[in-house]
Amino acid sequence: MTSMTVDRRTAGTAAPGRTARPGPHFLTAPLASRTWREQGYLALVLLLAPFAFTYTIFTVSFTAGVAITVAGLFVAGAVVLGARGWGAAYRSLARELLDVDVAAPAPYERPRGFWRAVGSMLGDATGWRALLFMFLALPLSAVSFIVSVTFLATGLGGLTYWFWYRFLPEQPGADGELHRGAQFGSSYFLDTPPRLALAALIGLVVILCWPWITRTFTMLFRALTRGLLSPTRASLRVAELERSRTGTVDDADARLRSIERDLHDGTQARLVAVAMQLGEAREQLLDGGDVREAAELVDTAHSSTKEALTELRELARGIHPPALDSGLTVALETLAARSALPVHVDVDPGVESEGRLAPALESIAYFSVAELVTNAAKHARATGVYVLVEPVGDTVRIRVRDDGRGGATVVPPDGSGLRSGLAGLAERVHSVDGTFDLSSPVGGPTVVTVLLPTSGSSGRA
Repeated sequence: MTSMTVDRRTAGTAAPGRTARPGPHFLTAPLASRTWREQGYLALVLLLAPFAFTYTIFTVSFTAGVAITVAGLFVAGAVVLGARGWGAAYRSLARELLDVDVAAPAPYERPRGFWRAVGSMLGDATGWRALLFMFLALPLSAVSFIVSVTFLATGLGGLTYWFWYRFLPEQPGADGELHRGAQFGSSYFLDTPPRLALAALIGLVVILCWPWITRTFTMLFRALTRGLLSPTRASLRVAELERSRTGTVDDADARLRSIERDLHDGTQARLVAVAMQLGEAREQLLDGGDVREAAELVDTAHSSTKEALTELRELARGIHPPALDSGLTVALETLAARSALPVHVDVDPGVESEGRLAPALESIAYFSVAELVTNAAKHARATGVYVLVEPVGDTVRIRVRDDGRGGATVVPPDGSGLRSGLAGLAERVHSVDGTFDLSSPVGGPTVVTVLLPTSGSSGRA
């Protein structure tokens, strides 16, 4: 089944096209590319760490030193913002060498006004979180690199000891003989075949443990990268609300322009024709003209007036369906009765109890169902639609299922400012802190689930 979820909380950290690599086997881990990439990450982080640490100390001390000067505060704010560049560099390293693709925080937007700009620069949370990462990176990178390289060198040394021990200088032992090899105590030398084999065995064990020691340290860096260099939940929420607000404003503007065009090209033109017809009929009656012709003009004007009223009702229904005044259940049943497809509506009585849905949310629920029923009739070649509306905790769930051919997708906006079809519907749902889920495998069925916050929960979002 193909499933696509459009949700404000979907802020994935996986890069498009990037798949998680499976972990290597214990015995092959020392030869795995992942192990060597992780070791390379530790080496590069250690190279960067002194410079990053110096930048952090400079930022803190410089900010404290110039706090009494206005110009100095502005420069200090720029230095804090500069930490964003360091954060981007560390995220890039983690993405390329650790397969951790952390989304970049929202870009800094300078507010209007000098003091507000200075305050936002000095208080930039993204910059300070990057500085904290840089402060912690120095001790962690030093310890991790030293321990990791020590394990690697010890393991390789033990495995190859049988070859290079013979080049060591001779040393007198307690037995009065000269020995070559590593000395432990006064008379224990690694220079006999059993002891050479023991050294190789110890080296093998150490080299097999080395990848997991390295991985332990890189796991700490992964956690730090995700925790300090990723967007905060609050910033993601603010960015999503800004996008939703922009989309809602664009949709409202497009809708108003559409209503304006319909009124100008349709209803207004028809009313102008009615006025001309009535004016011509009046002139004929005043001048003693043909009464029959005047009656025909009045009859035509009467028909045009009724058509104009019908158009106005359709426009009003598109803005606010009159049936909603009697509740969501009645409105959806009316919609089902007017649909070209058989539509079965099942609304739980708890949805409308105690004003569970605010009027604005009822309108969104109605138009969501209307849009989905229309899509099923026009595009899905469906023979029937089932609509279920029920309370689920602090939300109201709307599930619309059709038996059409499936294959529906949410097409993102094309940049023109207009959002049509499912994309516009998803944007409208997100603007009120709701969620929109689409499952539409090829061949059907198509199931759309919309969750809207209730009147009691929307204030807590």
